[in-house]
Amino acid sequence: MSDTTSTPALSLRGIDKAYGAVQALSEVNFTIYPREVVAIVGDNAAGKSTLAKIIAGVITPDAGIIESEGIPVTIPTPASAHALGIATVFQELALCDNLDVVSNLFLGRELRRGRYMDEAAMEEIARKILRDLTSRIPSVRTLLSSLSGGQRQSVAIARTLLGNPRIVVLDEPTASLSVSQTAEVLTHIERMRDLGHAVVLISHNMSDVRAVADRIEVLRHGRNNGSFPGYSTSYEEIIAAITGAADFSTQTR
Repeated sequence: MSDTTSTPALSLRGIDKAYGAVQALSEVNFTIYPREVVAIVGDNAAGKSTLAKIIAGVITPDAGIIESEGIPVTIPTPASAHALGIATVFQELALCDNLDVVSNLFLGRELRRGRYMDEAAMEEIARKILRDLTSRIPSVRTLLSSLSGGQRQSVAIARTLLGNPRIVVLDEPTASLSVSQTAEVLTHIERMRDLGHAVVLISHNMSDVRAVADRIEVLRHGRNNGSFPGYSTSYEEIIAAITGAADFSTQTR
């Protein structure tokens, strides 16, 4: 479970972002603690992806304060996010079908022993990460083209964990997956929390969110509209916040 008595792993306050005349985010607040899964939910155009991209360093907010472990920071690029211990898995997994699992995990950051790649070391690390996630991938030498959608998500998540990030952002990780594949990915999310990572989950699926989230943050029209405990909040209450049937804007952490 999360340690909400500690310093937040990441805190965003008063975040604004506009695209021309469209105000995507307006005075949005968001906080996540170590060992916590926080879901960001909302209808289409609520601002979920914009907020995730700000955390990932893909876009820069127009206004607001960002703090990493209590220290003010800026995240102007994905490299800056990586340096702060933030890793992101977007919906487009950017994996290579013609490569095996190990090659996908270490693509662009291969381990070497002298002039040659250290295949044994990479295999060992790949197996450990997948084992920690309780992944069902049969072999780290399996070609990606032969894996299911859930197993591909396993590879994408495992690749982010190579750098031992403090925070992992998952953008719709269960979209288009079967029931069994979805269950596998949700297990990975719980395992990441158990391993000490903070997890930001962007999702439309309320069943998935309520299954794993410690806290649920609702965005509506680019603004906060409620902060709810994941395990005790009713489905109806969350939907009311998402649709605007109820105003929970003062209930934000």
